[in-house]
Amino acid sequence: MLGGAGALLGVAAGPAQAAEVAYATKCVPPAGVGLEPVEGTAKVQITAPATAKVGDEVQVVWKFVQAASKNPDLIDLPKDSVQPSGTLKAAGAQTAAIAMQGPRENPAIPKGGDMVLSDMKGTLKLTAPGAVTLTPDAYAVNVMSTDTKCAPTEAVQPAATINVTAGEGTSTTTPTPTGSTTPTSTPTTTPTTTPSDTASASDGTGSGQTDFTGKEVKVPYKCVTPIGDKDATSPVQINAKKSGGSYDLTVQFKKSVMDSPADIPKDSVKPSMEVVLGGADTGTVHVEGPLNSAPIKTGDPMTIPDLTGTYKPGASGESTLSPGVLTIRALGTTTTCTPTTALVSLTLDTTEQASGASGGSSSGGSSSGGSSTGGGLAETGAGDHGALKALGLVAGTAVLLGGAVFTFLPRRQSR
Repeated sequence: MLGGAGALLGVAAGPAQAAEVAYATKCVPPAGVGLEPVEGTAKVQITAPATAKVGDEVQVVWKFVQAASKNPDLIDLPKDSVQPSGTLKAAGAQTAAIAMQGPRENPAIPKGGDMVLSDMKGTLKLTAPGAVTLTPDAYAVNVMSTDTKCAPTEAVQPAATINVTAGEGTSTTTPTPTGSTTPTSTPTTTPTTTPSDTASASDGTGSGQTDFTGKEVKVPYKCVTPIGDKDATSPVQINAKKSGGSYDLTVQFKKSVMDSPADIPKDSVKPSMEVVLGGADTGTVHVEGPLNSAPIKTGDPMTIPDLTGTYKPGASGESTLSPGVLTIRALGTTTTCTPTTALVSLTLDTTEQASGASGGSSSGGSSSGGSSTGGGLAETGAGDHGALKALGLVAGTAVLLGGAVFTFLPRRQSR
């Protein structure tokens, strides 16, 4: 997406001028997201002083007037999540590459809405008399630690010209443009180890026992995401507390496997699961977690909170509980992860209750409670060499030429 606009001037510079130029642009999404490059026409407005003298340091502004595309119908982009940077070429009396950058400031951008990028600014010290032309060149759009790189596909006409006159202290030294961007580094995460995949049970026998702790099982998932199917493995544990003839269930996602690469708004992530019943009982039990009640800061662990719900047995005997279909709703999108193997985390000795679960497709109430004591995002790939985080949807949101897709951030591998 391209644009341009207004300039702040050096003290001795003349009145400001603003000029607009339109040109064809090609933007390349980050590698590995499965998207083709996007081509479109962009309009950029450059504001700079009309006149100045040698030795002046002038500030120029690049405004994004018209984006090459809209935000596609995938996600709503949060407020202040998009940051542009680029290069403005100076030619003529002097040659320089002026580093331009805008603040991470934008309104919330709905699905299908116009992309909005902040004005970029840069500074040029004038070193020689004559006409200095200013022409937009390549730029990048950064959203949550991913960059889309864009460049003109045709010769671009100068958008502004500064007429520089000789002055005292004329310098012939090479100009030193300021306003350079600071590269955004992809956050790394510390790989975590997980226990074996052996399905396990916590026996519900024993007089007076009310608390039952399941074992952690590594659940292999097939996830349907906004950009295609992904494999994921996540360590999950199901615990139960007896309450009358029913059980209060708590499903925990163990260990956080990545840190958030960007600020995530409050009330934007909602997880839920269908716990699968087996053995004597059949059906599923719906459990869910709360919306994130506070923003998640950059660098903080990304976690799935505890999921809670109520299991009312529909049969008497040994009933098993296994992690089932997991659903993550985030920023207007849905990712659904289905286990490829049933792994029992907990076994209970149950007694049939009226209107219990047996034979039903789902049962029990759901709770909006739960705590984020140890939740973690699913880790994709096999073994210790999984390269993607399938449930890192929110953290991996990226804008691609006025569009948005979900990306999955690689983690640093270790032996």
